[in-house]
Amino acid sequence: MATLRQILDKAAAAGLIAASQVRGLEAHLAQHGVRADIAVPEPQGVIESDIVDTEVPRFIRGFHDVLITIGVLIVMAGIWGIGSVLALLPLIIVLAEILVVRQRLALPAVVLSLATVVWTVFTTMAVLDGLDIHPTGVGSILLVLLPLPAVMGLFYWRYRIPIALAALLLSAFALALTVVIYLLGRASGTGDFVESFPLLSSAIFFLSAVGLFSVAMGYDLSDPLRVTRRSDIAFWIHLAAAPALLYAMLSFVFLRKGTGLLSPDRFGAYDNAGQVLVIVILLMTIGLIIDRRAFVTSGLVSLIAAVVSILAKGDLGGGSAVFVALLVVGSVVLVIGVGWPQLRRLAVGILPDTLKTKLPPLR
Repeated sequence: MATLRQILDKAAAAGLIAASQVRGLEAHLAQHGVRADIAVPEPQGVIESDIVDTEVPRFIRGFHDVLITIGVLIVMAGIWGIGSVLALLPLIIVLAEILVVRQRLALPAVVLSLATVVWTVFTTMAVLDGLDIHPTGVGSILLVLLPLPAVMGLFYWRYRIPIALAALLLSAFALALTVVIYLLGRASGTGDFVESFPLLSSAIFFLSAVGLFSVAMGYDLSDPLRVTRRSDIAFWIHLAAAPALLYAMLSFVFLRKGTGLLSPDRFGAYDNAGQVLVIVILLMTIGLIIDRRAFVTSGLVSLIAAVVSILAKGDLGGGSAVFVALLVVGSVVLVIGVGWPQLRRLAVGILPDTLKTKLPPLR
């Protein structure tokens, strides 16, 4: 058995509370007759019915958050309209100091983090335009992304918002990928490396997506019960990693379509619908195993397109292939959503015990 003081110290070490708050909590409990040196019995087991959904991002705690967020959005829109995008930064800082530092409101913190990303991108574009710098292709993306990791790093350092750290990591990955593509383009003497070398570009993009997914899993595996901010950081990174993995894998499927990796006609016809289904099902299975629904939702558009293609080729659906596909995919989503705990049991059940213990608990 551990004492209450030891439990509070462990909570501080896990990041649930600040270390400076431990003694204050002890004093508060002492005022209510709870001694910090009393041993607390440890739980003998976990009752499965008591385990709640582990994928609950803590960015809304009531309609008060929603009301404040609506006001933040309206004020920022007004400032942008009256002045310019440059005027948003002082407003973001003032609102963050009040709503994030003092009132600890989660949903406004998310909006202010995203607003900082938007401000950085538009400000960079305005500065480049003012300096009469107009790069094209990958060079323009590189210059726009260049200040984003630094800005989001400062924002996270000050406010410690999970989505801000996720934005920092995402922008760093995007910048690194852009730098690699840009340097390879210069080395190969081509103005558009992605279109000229689609296979290599797909491989680079896939490795980047896997790296991003690995970072998200690092945060997930460090907090399998998802009770700290690391879980929230992983949630936001997974939202980007899931579609990145999907697109990277699909790019290999569509290499024979069109003239380049980004050609629109690559995605105009699903001649390889079977392969698309396998990829989407694979990502959905990964989502079940790690208990992240982003891997299910990210593939819905591709899943619908693949089912439409299969129905159209087989002359099924009676001329309503799109609506039949929507019915089929919608039913699949409902089955997965309602039966998520049971499906997770099936997916996780095939894994070795050493890996099961590192994953979120089954419900």
